[in-house]
Amino acid sequence: MPKQDNMLAILWILNSGVKITAKQLAEKLEINIRTVYRYIDALCVSGVPIISDSGHNGGYSLLSNVIRAPLLFDMEEKKALLHAALFAKEAGHPMSDVLDNAAAKLRMYSNQEQEQVLSRHLAGFEVINNIAPASVQPMLAELEWAVANECSVEIAYRTGREEHAKNRRIDPYGMVYWNNRWYTVAFCHLKKELRSFRADRILMIKRTAESFKRSEGFSARESFLHNLLPDAAGKEEWVAVRIEGTADALDDLCLHWFLGHHLKERTANQAIFTLEEENVHRYVPSFLLPYGKSIQVMEPQSLKDKLVATVAELMEYYQQ
Repeated sequence: MPKQDNMLAILWILNSGVKITAKQLAEKLEINIRTVYRYIDALCVSGVPIISDSGHNGGYSLLSNVIRAPLLFDMEEKKALLHAALFAKEAGHPMSDVLDNAAAKLRMYSNQEQEQVLSRHLAGFEVINNIAPASVQPMLAELEWAVANECSVEIAYRTGREEHAKNRRIDPYGMVYWNNRWYTVAFCHLKKELRSFRADRILMIKRTAESFKRSEGFSARESFLHNLLPDAAGKEEWVAVRIEGTADALDDLCLHWFLGHHLKERTANQAIFTLEEENVHRYVPSFLLPYGKSIQVMEPQSLKDKLVATVAELMEYYQQ
C-alpha cells in the first residue's frame, strides 16, 4: 500500500479511540515496525495530536477524537456502507472489485470490538438476485465511463427479435438498474431518438473520438420509466380493469411492476386499474394467469374472453 494510504490507515485506526502499539500497527498493516515509527513521526510533525504512552499498557492514541474528515465513518455509517455494497455487488455493479477493496478497508481500519459488531450485522444480511453473465461486467464499466465523460460509443446490439447484432453509435446519457437487469438510456444515431438498451444484449462496445452534451437535469430513471410506462393523459382508448380476489393476491397485483403503475383504486376486496386497451389484451392475461382462482376479473368482458382464449390455446398446445 502507498505511503499516503498507510498514514491515513494509521490515522483512521487511532481515531477509533483504542490505544494500539507500533507492533500491532505493523502487523495490521503488514509493514515494518520501523516504518510505523516514521509514519507516526510524520503525522506528529504535521500537527496530529498523537499521544505515546510507554510501559506495559502503553501504545499510541489520539489526544481526542479530533478527526472530522468525511472519509472517517462512525459505526452506523460503516454498517450502512457495507450493506449497500452487498446490494450493489449482487446487482452486478461495474466496479465490484473496487467495492470489495473498499469494504475490506472499512473492516480493516476498525478496532477489534468494531470489527466484531460489523461481522454480526453482516452475518445475517444477504441479498438474492439473478447473477448476470460475466460478459456484462466489461460492458457496464465502459458504459459507466462513457456516461461520466459524455463520450459516444459504438456498440454491436442484438434485440430480442433479431438473430444478428447491428452496429450502432449511441450517446449514453445514463444507466438504470431495473427488474434484475442493467440498461443504458442513450441517444441512438441510427434511430435518431432516445432509447433504452439492455447491457446484456450489447455484444461489443468501443469508444469513439466523438463527444456529446447531456441536457442539464436529465434523469435516466424518468426517461426509462416514461418509455416503459407511458402516461394516460390525452389518450381516449384507456379502459378500467376491475379485479376482485383475496387480500394477499390483490396486494401482490398492486405491487406489480406494470399493473401497480396503473392502479387507480383499491378497496378491501377489489382493485381497479386503468390501462391502454391494447395492453389489456396483449400483456395483462399473462400477468393474471399465475394467480389462478385467487382473483376474478369482473370487467371488462373482453379481458375475461381473452383469458378464456389464452387458457384454451395452452390446453390445445399441451394436448397435442
